[in-house]
Amino acid sequence: MSEPAVETTVLDRYECRACGYVYEPEKGDDKDDIPSGTTFAELPMSWRCPVCSAKKTAFANIGPAGTASGFKENLGYGLGVNNLTPTQKNILIFGALALGFLFFISLYGLQ
Repeated sequence: MSEPAVETTVLDRYECRACGYVYEPEKGDDKDDIPSGTTFAELPMSWRCPVCSAKKTAFANIGPAGTASGFKENLGYGLGVNNLTPTQKNILIFGALALGFLFFISLYGLQ
């Protein structure tokens, strides 16, 4: 007999549209004693943003952590960079800036 497949649920993060606070289910909310692993739907309706006290209805679903940002229908455009995660985009941008700076500094070695 084989073991039953274990479902791994991806927990979506929610961002406060008033102040930008992101509720991450993996971390929970220490201020209101919400344990880690609590989904946004499981939060009580009386729960408020720990930063600005906005109601639960002021939050928007921004998807799970580590996924490509943006609308799903737009991810196919842009030479493939739309499929990059925010971390990968940061590495690409700041890596290119560092490389450009090194090329600029190397011009001082020319006579």
